[in-house]
Amino acid sequence: MTRLGMTVPFDNVPLGEQRDRFVELEDAGYTDLWSAEAMGADAFTPLALASVWTPSMRLGTAIVPAFTRGPALLAQSVGALAQAAPGRFTLGLGTSSDVIVERWNGIDFDRPYYQVRDMVRFLRASLTGDKVSAEVNGTSIKGFRLGVVPSEPVPIHIAALREGMLALAGREADGVILNWLAASDVPTVTKIVHDAAEGAGRPDPQNVEVVARLFVAVTEDRDTVMALGRHAIAAYLNVPVYRAFHEWLGRGEQLGEMWRLWGEGDRKAALEAILDSVVDELIIWGSAGTCREHLDAYVDAGVTTPVVALLPFGYDERAAARALAAAG
Repeated sequence: MTRLGMTVPFDNVPLGEQRDRFVELEDAGYTDLWSAEAMGADAFTPLALASVWTPSMRLGTAIVPAFTRGPALLAQSVGALAQAAPGRFTLGLGTSSDVIVERWNGIDFDRPYYQVRDMVRFLRASLTGDKVSAEVNGTSIKGFRLGVVPSEPVPIHIAALREGMLALAGREADGVILNWLAASDVPTVTKIVHDAAEGAGRPDPQNVEVVARLFVAVTEDRDTVMALGRHAIAAYLNVPVYRAFHEWLGRGEQLGEMWRLWGEGDRKAALEAILDSVVDELIIWGSAGTCREHLDAYVDAGVTTPVVALLPFGYDERAAARALAAAG
């Protein structure tokens, strides 16, 4: 495994007090720090701190929603962070979900494919420092010129679940970001990415980077993993975009009863309906050595950059991060 990322920041620790945790990751051999954006810290602030705290590490967002910032503001955020960490920042952009976009931000989750496609094209143009006029999902942007131009090109990765976005990543992005999938699912999704890259005439279709955010619990307490893992899976896979993803992957029969009961409002029964085998497929757990073997299975299947997201299942997460790195 040539790259290994960690999801930051860590929960339940004030952001300004996480420097030692970030530095430990760098010292342990992690190559990447990737932030997310839901209801905690925004995606850019932890990476701005990391640009100073961990000067050797690559920094990435997995992901920034394409809807929740205007095009000019998003370009400013990208340009500023790219200047703070020259050559070390990768923008991961995606649709996010209707929950985050509509319910929490009051923005219409309208034509998400076009929002991502047009935002990627706008950012590509604006990050050169040229004056840009463009259409982003039906909205006109007129005469914007970015004042913080990166010294090096910023790679843009697209978060993708199903065929349309996967193919868009292959045609127009530097990489694809995957989430909530089993190692056995990786060839299904990466084939679409690589085929689209080849169809677009890209010089080396296999070089589209594949980043996967993988949920890890470094514990051998099976009962805890099964109980808490069901909660984590239900929280995500009942969101419409993730339900559609797993139906497409062929888990309709395995997850159908959970979806039915959840829709009827019987949350307890819905959790009980999630099979142990689904938890084992979607959550990496066990000793540090076992977890690294499972991470390696994703790499063997086609992931180029696994990014660990530690699940808070009652173990020492700081020690677990070190043990994971040492087990490689």
